[in-house]
Amino acid sequence: MTPTIGPPPGGALPRISRPFEVTHREVWRITLPMTFAFVTTPLLGVTDAGVIGQLGDPVALGGLAVGSVIFDVAFSSFNFLRSGTTGLTAQAAGEENGREVQAVFWRALMIALTVGIAMILAEPVITALGLLAVAPGPAVAVATGTYVFVRMFSAPFALVNYAVLGHVLGRGQGGLGLALQLLINGVNIALSITFGLVLGWGIAGVALGTVAGETVGALVGAAVVIRRFDPADRPSRVRILDRAGFLRMLGVNRDIMIRSFSLLAAFTLFTRFGAGFGAVVLAANGILMNLFLVGGYFLDGVATAAEQLVGRSVGAHWLPAFDRAVKLAILWSAVLAAAISLVFLLAGDALIALLTVDPGVRDTAEAFLPWAALTPLAGMLAFVMDGVYIGATWSRTMRDMMLVSLALFVLAAFTLTPLFGNHGLWLAMELFLSMRGVSLLLSLPRRRRAAFAPAG
Repeated sequence: MTPTIGPPPGGALPRISRPFEVTHREVWRITLPMTFAFVTTPLLGVTDAGVIGQLGDPVALGGLAVGSVIFDVAFSSFNFLRSGTTGLTAQAAGEENGREVQAVFWRALMIALTVGIAMILAEPVITALGLLAVAPGPAVAVATGTYVFVRMFSAPFALVNYAVLGHVLGRGQGGLGLALQLLINGVNIALSITFGLVLGWGIAGVALGTVAGETVGALVGAAVVIRRFDPADRPSRVRILDRAGFLRMLGVNRDIMIRSFSLLAAFTLFTRFGAGFGAVVLAANGILMNLFLVGGYFLDGVATAAEQLVGRSVGAHWLPAFDRAVKLAILWSAVLAAAISLVFLLAGDALIALLTVDPGVRDTAEAFLPWAALTPLAGMLAFVMDGVYIGATWSRTMRDMMLVSLALFVLAAFTLTPLFGNHGLWLAMELFLSMRGVSLLLSLPRRRRAAFAPAG
């Protein structure tokens, strides 16, 4: 379509709009491959545990479990590199600003390498803090130290992969994103089995397999992205190092990091309250939360589509595309959430039986299964709105609403849990998930008006 120019109010300079259509097919072109990529990711943990389990060494298995927790926290803290890059790239693409698309990628790459190298240098401190938090036995601590030391060399490459995936998704290339994730996971699984089991290198071999997977993925991913760049849009060094561009990226990333830490705090508090009811309830809650997290992988696929399409519409300054993207993302998230909830209700007992053989834990989990089945519906809007706000780079509002929702969860947990026990705790979680989505939805009209107002 030909770009259109909106009428200038009161002599203000006109702002160029670049119309494009958002269709169901466009939503699913990103949703489907990324959902598959997200769902296959847990296979890595299963494979690693299976390799160490075949060695018959419970100490090494414990070390793997503790080490994995340390990396989950460390790497999830920097996952903003993926989402922040997606939003900024999508907006630059919507503006048809090829130079800025490339500049965003190079800035993200520089941040990824800097932070990754810093993590390698800080490995002793990260390991010590992780061991202090978990407090495993001496033998498990030694195995954990070995695993973290080796795997930490993957940090720069893992963060580069975040930047690459963010760029790819920002361009709406869901198929390429899936291919790169399958490459990383495939090399990781194959070499973890080879090094850890076939060659007998144990936990160090499993960690080395992860390093190899992340390294191959980063090198191939960066090469593919750079090869696709148009030489005519190559940004200057001055543009790449532009202070305002870096500050914008760091500001978005900071807010997303705070949001992620707040989400982690809510889940940690949920686990802490559950522990107060004893080991059986704690285990049952853990199983049910895992069901919710698996369901979240499917909702994340739609949220990723919302990131790209909303970011592109903001960059293109085309309100019809923005409205259509939001509506379709909510529609398909609601459909998926309802389907996931129905599966949990109908097949939840069988899923629980696959995850535990303990009759007490199984009975307890089945008693609270309806709460777990409700979580996809309660959290659906939060997933969608996260995608919308990340794509539009409205990270400050997303951060603020997360903090408000966390405060509500803390208040609800301390109030409802003493009154209704574990049922009260689950109710507090449902309120937290719902509040996140509703608060962002209520903030949407104001942000929408500001983003699409004529320049003045």
